[in-house]
Amino acid sequence: MDFNKSIVENRATLGRPFFAAHRGVCGANVPCNSILAYQIALAQGAEVVEIDVSKSKDGKYFVFHPWMEPQFLKSKYLWELTAEEIDNLRLLNQDGVPTSYKIPTLQEVLALLKDKVYINVDKFWTDVEGITAEIRRAGVEKQVIVKTNVDEESLARVEKYASDLMFVPMVRGEDTITDSLLERNINLIGTEVLFDKDDCQCISDEYIAKMHEKGLLVWVNSIIYNEADVISAHHTDDISLAGYPEKGWGWLIDKKVDFIQTDWLYMLKEYYSKVY
Repeated sequence: MDFNKSIVENRATLGRPFFAAHRGVCGANVPCNSILAYQIALAQGAEVVEIDVSKSKDGKYFVFHPWMEPQFLKSKYLWELTAEEIDNLRLLNQDGVPTSYKIPTLQEVLALLKDKVYINVDKFWTDVEGITAEIRRAGVEKQVIVKTNVDEESLARVEKYASDLMFVPMVRGEDTITDSLLERNINLIGTEVLFDKDDCQCISDEYIAKMHEKGLLVWVNSIIYNEADVISAHHTDDISLAGYPEKGWGWLIDKKVDFIQTDWLYMLKEYYSKVY
């Protein structure tokens, strides 16, 4: 990946959607958001790696999904703990058994991914100013994709602290924000579209074509974070793995989207190589 080129240019060179590894590649004894999960994502050829950011009681940044401490640590929440206390914790595997893997710092993960892949920084909206400073400290500005909701407070913070970083707002159902964002001091590169029905405006062929005409990209998710919160109209990893990839990954690819975030990177790449 040539980070001296625009992400639109790199997408055109790639000739297919960027495949984004959600929290790295994890499972069995490898916890998500761990250094090993990200090393596996790199080994499997991810073009984008998604990371979650949390902050300690004393203001240190770690890569961990907020609110998931009961599932992945059986500990207090990270914002209740000092960096030293967090450093002494060990992540649990998928059976809830402690592993040897520590919670990595944000700087450790950014250093690992530097000059290798695009980095989607999730939970960016929780501390736009502080996380942006960490991104600059690591020197990965050209690689980082950040996102927030489209409320005015979040957008104003992006303008103030992160106007140069690649920005992807989250839109659900219909996109009513893109044109106004193009007029703001924000480095808009596209939208992350969340849709619960096939006929939602934000996943229509017309919408995607118009985005491409504007030089903008469209991000979709085949992951399932919560089955009650449908974000890709059931065109998911699950249906793809159940034997119907044409209804899941294939449907999204045929829409000519530009990013697909998955929990099953290797299987998605295998499907693409065999069918396309």
